[in-house]
Amino acid sequence: MTEIGIGIVGGGYMGKAHAVAYAAVGAVFETTLRPRLEMVCATSEASAERYRTAFGFARATTDWRNLVGDPRVDAIVIASPQSTHRAIAEAAFALGKPVFCEKPLGRDLADSRAMVAAADAAGVVNMTGFNYVRTPATQYARQLLQEGAIGDVTWYRGEHTEDFLADPEAPATWRCQGRDTGTMGDLAPHPINCALALMGPIASLNAVIETVHETRPGADGPVTVTNDDHAQIMLRFASGAMGHLYASRTATGKKMGYAYEIHGTRGAIRFDGEDQNSLHVYRAEGPEAGRGFTRILTGPAHPNYAAFCQGPGHGTGYQDQIIIEARDFLAAIEAGASAFPTFRDGMEVNRVVDAAWTSSDTRAWVDL
Repeated sequence: MTEIGIGIVGGGYMGKAHAVAYAAVGAVFETTLRPRLEMVCATSEASAERYRTAFGFARATTDWRNLVGDPRVDAIVIASPQSTHRAIAEAAFALGKPVFCEKPLGRDLADSRAMVAAADAAGVVNMTGFNYVRTPATQYARQLLQEGAIGDVTWYRGEHTEDFLADPEAPATWRCQGRDTGTMGDLAPHPINCALALMGPIASLNAVIETVHETRPGADGPVTVTNDDHAQIMLRFASGAMGHLYASRTATGKKMGYAYEIHGTRGAIRFDGEDQNSLHVYRAEGPEAGRGFTRILTGPAHPNYAAFCQGPGHGTGYQDQIIIEARDFLAAIEAGASAFPTFRDGMEVNRVVDAAWTSSDTRAWVDL
């Protein structure tokens, strides 16, 4: 076993998730590379020290440049706002250090293209954080599609719906300001990544992107919301199949609506993130009277499940998705080859987001 020093930029929601993942991944998957939580970066000395103590890092800093340049930090995890991603990644690649970057890869398509160019020029392992596609159920769904289990796919519907801003009286937050932090920059990248992973490239799209609640309460009075609340996107995949995506932060009643439904000539597949340990599969076989969707409970026979639990149906959770990501990043570093989703895969998501904005602004179909 070989130690590898991990530096995480950002100690908030995702920073904590990654810190926990790297503390656990060696025991869960018995990885050859064993992470050492070397340094965490936060915006203030107080928060940096708090994260260091709480998560078990050796050191803390308020300057990401110190973290990236430190010789005991061997690999970088970027869990800070997307406006910071490009500069951190470029600095790390210049030093030959592998980078895992949370989604969306860049603040916009230009940032993502620059990050991919830097990764390619350096020839360094890179990976984008799309954790939901790593549930054992969705990995199994991907296997079924690759095997042709439901025949030729004719239609795909995907969504990521939540309701944290469904209440018009909910106070304005930083999420309400700036295009890159709206729904198209926050929730939409996940179902776009899922669609690309399960269905392949998107050939063209037609999008409508809207702000549902144009003002929200603020400390000094109403605040104008400057970004989007929800979006719907009609798709034509390169395979010829039709599709539809919906993303929303105002979907009342939805807590984790990462879901998809896929129709094929010989069957169908359904998944809902609020029941992430189930996959519903329909096979057009046998007498009509006996046909129907079968609920498959994930277990040790499904990808990556057995490392967490030996009992079928006992289930994995959100944090386990992040641990699987950590295992994949460490395996990529050990092999010297980037793992899906790479920075280029992350850029493809930004490319779809950019095309969706163009479509919504022009009210026209856009070819990718």
